[in-house]
Formats: sequence, C-alpha cells, structure tokens
Amino acid sequence: MECREIYTQGYKNSVSTNLEAADLIYGHKITGDIAARAFNPINRIVFAFASALLISSASAQINSSSVTVQTNESKDSLSAPPLVSNEAINPANAASLFSPVTQSNTPKIYTKGTPSGPAEMDLRQLWNELKLNNPQLSSLRESYLSAKATVPQINAPANPQVGLVWSGMPANSPLGLGGANAPSPQYPNGISSNNAISIAQPFQFPGKKSLASDIANTNAEALLAQSESTYLQLGAQLSTLYYSALASQKQLQVLKESVMRLEMIKNVAKARYSNNAAAYVEYLNAQVAQSSAQADQFNVERQLSVALNNINTLVGRHSREKLVLRGDVRRAMSSVPTLVELEDYAETSHPSLKSSALQLEAARKGVDLAKKAYLPDFQVVGSSFTPRGPFSANNGTMFYQLELDLIIPLYFFTKEKYGVEQAQRSQAAAEAGNISNRQQIVLAVNSAYATYEQAKSQAQFLKERQVPQADAAYKVGLTQYSNNGQGFNDLLTAQTQLRSLEVQLALAESNLLQAQAVLLVTSGKEPF
Repeated sequence: MECREIYTQGYKNSVSTNLEAADLIYGHKITGDIAARAFNPINRIVFAFASALLISSASAQINSSSVTVQTNESKDSLSAPPLVSNEAINPANAASLFSPVTQSNTPKIYTKGTPSGPAEMDLRQLWNELKLNNPQLSSLRESYLSAKATVPQINAPANPQVGLVWSGMPANSPLGLGGANAPSPQYPNGISSNNAISIAQPFQFPGKKSLASDIANTNAEALLAQSESTYLQLGAQLSTLYYSALASQKQLQVLKESVMRLEMIKNVAKARYSNNAAAYVEYLNAQVAQSSAQADQFNVERQLSVALNNINTLVGRHSREKLVLRGDVRRAMSSVPTLVELEDYAETSHPSLKSSALQLEAARKGVDLAKKAYLPDFQVVGSSFTPRGPFSANNGTMFYQLELDLIIPLYFFTKEKYGVEQAQRSQAAAEAGNISNRQQIVLAVNSAYATYEQAKSQAQFLKERQVPQADAAYKVGLTQYSNNGQGFNDLLTAQTQLRSLEVQLALAESNLLQAQAVLLVTSGKEPF
C-alpha cells in the first residue's frame, strides 16, 4: 500500500500526521508496510507514546544546560526577583567563568569578604553599596581629601632660612684665596675673620596667603560636587540595570505562564484528536509553540544573569557573587513632581551646577589674587657675628644685625599684568561654562520628562487596553476550540499575541521605571 492512499477521507488523515511525527522523531522514511500497520490502534498508541517520550527527553536535555531560576508566582508586580545560580551550567564549558568565588581567586580590589549566601537588596540598598564600594567613587573621594589637604599647606607661613657664615681662615692658608686673609698693617687679623649666624623669614603681603588657601578650598569643594554628580550618573546606570533585571524576571514569569497555557492547548488538541475531531498537526503546532516559549525563557535567563553580574560589578562586589533583587513596583511607580518643580530643583540643588558655581567663585577670587601680585612681599633677616676666627683663642665682641628686605615686581610689571589677564580670561570661561551647564541641565530635565511621559502613556495603554483585549481573545478562542469548534490557528495566534503583549507590558513598565529614575537623577534627586 502506498503512503498516498492514506490521505483519503475526513479526519483519517490524522494517521498520516501521526506517521509523519514518528518519522521526524526517529529519522526514518515511511514505507508502505509501516503505513499499512499504522491503521492498527495499538501501533498508533505506541507511536504516540514514543513521540511524547522522546520529545520530553529532548526537552529535559535542553533544560539540563540552562541556568536555574526561581521566580515568584505573583502577577501584579516585579517584586521578589529570581534566584540565579550557576550550578546547572556544565563546568566543562564554562569552568573558569562560573567557578565559585573564594579568597584565593578574588582580586585584591575587592576588600569585602565573600558572602556565604545570596544577598537580598532593593534599590536603596544598592545605591548605598554603590556609594561606599564603587572604585570610581572611592577614587573621587580620595582626590577630594587630597585637595583639602593642600589648603592648610598653602595657608601655612613660609619656612625660615637659617645661615652659618664661616670666614675665619688661618693666615697664609691655601683656602684664603691667594693670601686674601694675610695680616696687613691695616688689617692685623686679616680681612676674612668674621663668623655669622643669620635667620631669614619671608612674608607675603597681608591677604595673599589667605586668599590663595580660600581658592584651594573652593576648588576642593567643587571637586566634591563633581563626585556627587558622578555618583548620580552611576546611580542612574544602576537603576537602569536594576529595573531591566526586574523586567527580565517578569518576562520569565510571563513565559512560564505561556508554557502552561500551551500545555492546556496541547491537552485540548490531544483530546480532540483522540475523538477524531482534530488533526494531529494541531497538537504538533501547539508543541512547537511551547518549545519556542521555552527557548525564549532560556534567553531571558541569560540576560538576567548578565544584568546581575553588571550590578555586582557596579556596586563594588565580585561579579560572580549571588544577588537577589527585591522591589515593589507599585511603590516605585510613585507620583513625579511637575516639570517646573523639577527644573527649579535642578537649578538650585544639582551637584553639577554646584560644581560650576564653585569653580566660578574660585575664578573670581583668582582675579583678586592676581591683582595682589602687584603688591610687594617682605623678608626679615636677623644675624649675629663676631670678628674672630674659628682657630683663634681670643674672644671678640658679638655684634647683632636686623635686615628688612622688600621684594618688588620688576620688568615693568609684565608678569603681573599678564597674570591678571589670564585670571580674567579664566573667570570669563568659568562664567560661560556655568551658563552652558545650567542650560544643559534644564534641557536634560525637559528631555527626560518627555521620555517619562511617553513611557507612562505606553505602559498605561498596554495595561488598560491591549493586554485585557488579548486576554479576552485568548479565552474566547480556547472556549470555542474546547467545545469542538474550529479555529485552532486563531487560538494559537491569540495565545502568541497575548504572550507578546504581556512581554511588551513588562518591558514598558521597566522603561517607565527607568525613565522615572533617570528623570529624578537628571534633576539631582535620588530615585527613592
């Protein structure tokens, strides 16, 4: 009997589809004898059992190489993210990447001890970890402390100079430079027989040192404001990773529910096929759709694992340390201030504007300091000397001397003139930079607010209209198909559309939370 004789009438073509499924599983051609024996009910049951057994075995092999993820059953929020572990990874393929963290293989930059279990953190705790342990922020803090340490150095008085003069050479000594110390009728003891001790103390014109130290302190505070701005930028990156990880968790939950729905559709198709009310291909199509959802789940698990590694690195932890994220989406979706309020707050409290304002203040003080260069500096010298040589036994009279030196600008004030011009140019540049920085901050707040409003509208549209409509279409299609109605393709399409919209809703909620965090950070606020 030829295979084409099987495709004759009604729903009996389900036997042919059963044979085709067995052919796909076993990898053999369908012969005429096999087709003839397929009409036997016992053979058909054997084929179906073998098909289900091998498909479940293949699915188990796929699952054996996946990352273990524990998700929450809650549908309302992105809270209680999954536990991601690497125990299920084949160590032969990624032994170095997923090996356990120990004290021996932990880099020296990570000074904290390796935790024994997974750390559970919400967004506020992650920001605290970022502030304390991020290497870039630690470097900026040390730079600020280094700049502050220069302030007392500048304000300290200049070091005194102590001098010792020895000019008492023996008569006719070779060190006397050709008899310069030889006695003469005019100078019986020679001309170089004085010893002296002098102490010199330089002084700057009053106000110069205090102004210079004030400029150094202002620059140090500007550096601190810059570090706070960098902290907000890194925090925005951390918030983006955090909500992306929560969105991946929500996607895992959606895909898990989709697998369960497709399992229900498979059972209905199998029951209808047993009653000769549906073709076997409908069962196979439902099975293919279920496998596709499981494959998508594996990809999302990998994305979640990468996001957690990035978060660990950003907060100063080792990337392979276990981390569990906790979050309340309903609480996170709080009311946002108006655009005018955010602009006003940014113009008064943003760290970047604080830094530029401090730099402008330092530049103005620099002009005053440059003008003080026209004023002279001083030096006081006190000395004592005696007209006796170091090798003579006589004790001469001790003399004292006080000297006041005036250090005045020379060369027609050329250096001071261009020093003032340089300071004035720096002040003009600081003023222009401050204005530009203020404009950029306000523009960034406006752009972030527009992005937030767009993300909010998209999330509301998906949540209030598209997802409920897709859910209703899926339920109607499942009810009709379960009551021996037609429309399997419509049911499968409705299920796929529902899964796609639920994933889009999870991403839209994540984008909304990310836009909200970026908006608050752009205005100079922490997003909690």
